[in-house]
Amino acid sequence: MTEPSHLAAVRESYDTVAADYARLVKEPAELDPVSRAMLAAFAELVRPLGPVADLGCGPGKVTAHLAALGVPVFGVDVSPRMVELARAAYPELRFTVGSMTALEIGGGELGGILAYYTTHHTPPRWLPTVFAEFHRTLAPGGRLLLAGHVGNGEHLRPTRAYGDHPVSYESHLLPPDRIAELLQQAGLVVTTRVVQEPEEGARRQSGTFLAYKPQ
Repeated sequence: MTEPSHLAAVRESYDTVAADYARLVKEPAELDPVSRAMLAAFAELVRPLGPVADLGCGPGKVTAHLAALGVPVFGVDVSPRMVELARAAYPELRFTVGSMTALEIGGGELGGILAYYTTHHTPPRWLPTVFAEFHRTLAPGGRLLLAGHVGNGEHLRPTRAYGDHPVSYESHLLPPDRIAELLQQAGLVVTTRVVQEPEEGARRQSGTFLAYKPQ
């Protein structure tokens, strides 16, 4: 499979911002209560199910948070530099370079998938491919927690980010109903949707979705 063109921009951008991203992004313990509660609920659901993949793990902060909650978790990120930082910060955990569009994970191997603020960089036409990979790699009964920026279809093209570094990735802010629809079309059952209004000083809504692969 030919690599989608958007992945090169995401990889290069996050390699560039990696050090400042790791410094600037909140620790999971500093997240708002609702976000912390959703991560805790996910951890409780997947803890007995087997390995969990944190897809788009970045510098590994959320991966390590899940591990501290007793989840057998490993991280995957398209940015080699992010993976280097994650391995250095959390040497006891496993981190690999990879893409959500073509996971190097066997069918039905995962008890859970976390996609935390990662899929909004995926052009909408590629989301069915990504969600099909989620369905393929999850075991029957396996759980998904997907969280990210949502909106009314806005297409953002920032040029600077995280310490004023140049970036070339794009963000696609889909309506929550559309994300849920695409998950369901991929064969996943959505059980919970939470939409949060922007915190003070922020501009974007966020959406969190819990889903599972039917038995």
